[in-house]
Amino acid sequence: MRVTKYLHSCLLVESGTTRLLIDPGRFTFVEGRVTPDDFADLDAIALTHHHPDHADPEALAALTRRTGAPLLGNQQSADHLREHGLTVTVLEPGQHRVGAMSIEAISADHEPVLADETPANTAYLVDRRLLHCGDSLHPVLFNHRGVDLLGVPIMGPYLTERLVAGFIAQLRPRGVLPLHDGYAKDFFITQRYDTYRPYVEQLGITWHDLSEPGDTATL
Repeated sequence: MRVTKYLHSCLLVESGTTRLLIDPGRFTFVEGRVTPDDFADLDAIALTHHHPDHADPEALAALTRRTGAPLLGNQQSADHLREHGLTVTVLEPGQHRVGAMSIEAISADHEPVLADETPANTAYLVDRRLLHCGDSLHPVLFNHRGVDLLGVPIMGPYLTERLVAGFIAQLRPRGVLPLHDGYAKDFFITQRYDTYRPYVEQLGITWHDLSEPGDTATL
């Protein structure tokens, strides 16, 4: 399995000949460092929730036109994106397949935000090896302790570094891929990584510095 990060929470997951894109949101594309033209031959595009930093309607429209890949997500994401002329196939919690790839959709509450509504968040376990949390640190994800690679938000208005570190320590993955950092300047992202890395490594967990678009971790 190859996991390539394209800023913020956007991951391209490749297993065999199957290619799954997760959470192509606004912060991935806003500076032009990544464009929809960078992606081809996608089998599906999975969305953890409908916030625009995870599901940018303009980019999603361009990606579906370019690749023909179906959009996958929860019912709330489908309802929201329908207003933008986009069709989302609803993945209920449980096991699904995209090509040769297995995907478990996990209902995992979005962390609290300053809004009238907290969106429904779906985490994805891909081939039982990669867990993409979306914007969740919910205890239900502890059911996947020891997963090979954990994609976890490390920055955000709903987070503290101790909350993130405690979540990682309880879930005990083999490796950590930092997410939700695409709105910060590069020097600050480097500083955040330098803070988290020694804590994670002292737990015997590999820290993956995927800071540049196209940086890849191979499992």
